Amino acid sequence: MSKRLLILGSTGSIGTQALDIVSRSTELEVVGLSAAASWETVTEQARLYGVKRIALADPSAAARAAEQWVDGEVLSGAEGLIELVIGSGADLVLNALVGSAGLGPTVATLGEGIDLALANKESLVVGGELVTALAEATGARLIPVDSEHSAIHQLIAVEESHGSMRAPRTGTVERLVLTASGGPFRGRSAAELADVTVEEALVHPTWSMGAKITVDSATLMNKGLELIEAHHLFGVSYERIDVVVHPQSIIHGMVTLCDGAALAHMGYPDMRVPIAYALHYPDRVDVPVPALDLPALGQLTFSAVDTEAFPCLALARTAASAGGTAPCILNAANEVAVHAFLQGRLPFPGIPAVIEEALQELGSAPVHSFDSLYEADREARRVAEEAVLARA
Repeated sequence: MSKRLLILGSTGSIGTQALDIVSRSTELEVVGLSAAASWETVTEQARLYGVKRIALADPSAAARAAEQWVDGEVLSGAEGLIELVIGSGADLVLNALVGSAGLGPTVATLGEGIDLALANKESLVVGGELVTALAEATGARLIPVDSEHSAIHQLIAVEESHGSMRAPRTGTVERLVLTASGGPFRGRSAAELADVTVEEALVHPTWSMGAKITVDSATLMNKGLELIEAHHLFGVSYERIDVVVHPQSIIHGMVTLCDGAALAHMGYPDMRVPIAYALHYPDRVDVPVPALDLPALGQLTFSAVDTEAFPCLALARTAASAGGTAPCILNAANEVAVHAFLQGRLPFPGIPAVIEEALQELGSAPVHSFDSLYEADREARRVAEEAVLARA
């Protein structure tokens, strides 16, 4: 029996690799695709995979697609993304959208009781307890696609086979360890980061990703967001989640156990592995990735995070501990600051400075509904944009 798959963000790196996995599978049927504005690419994907319904977040791109593509229906804007999810008849939605724009489709997916393969970490950073509570209420499965969270998901599934993913057997798992490559500026001091360029920030030593995520990796905000995501995915307190710099990116995640043992998930850095795991879960399929050759690797190295040079991780921990709307504010301010950096309007060290200013000005308020998160997001973007302009 085939699994009906909807891919949100099909023109990005995760989405295109997911389609490559689909092309090798006899069990996956694509029933919908979406993109931000790349209408030519997404309509070509639709033709190739026989998809009759697509959505484009950008209304002008959606209008162009509707003019040129006559083989199906084109939906438009944020509302179109939601409509695509609700009317898809999908068994599984892969949310590979970038940024907080992924929250609405995540809520729609889980609200419909559809299983979610989540590559949009901002959904959990912003939505937190509300998103996980929605999944539990509808019975929809939440399967992480990030390599680190996929690794921990698999390790806990092995160790805690008699418990549930968010309720491990009491006392068995002591700590979670997320690994970080360190990004393009690993080893540099704060002073050495003052004048780095956009071009330098976009050259990642290990992974091939979009511009926003690559900059997040350069600032280590990516690990801060993953820290918050891991807390919500696995129900583990922040004090029991560590981040370690591991330049080779061979160990993707680790859990330490009550008896002193540690379990690690290892493999070459290739996103097809966690994507295939999420799309076929709970089954495994062949992926054309070479087996790990330890003698060829020679050695694996690890170091602590330099939070003076890379303060974004510490800011994320602060926001996580504050709870409420603070993680939402952190995420929104980061999106504004990274966008300004990519446009040349903000220096690299200005990214954490803008985020810290937004967190200090807005503080944290209780979260009662998704509406309160959307309001916090709007306020944080306003404050962050003002902070960027003040530095111009």
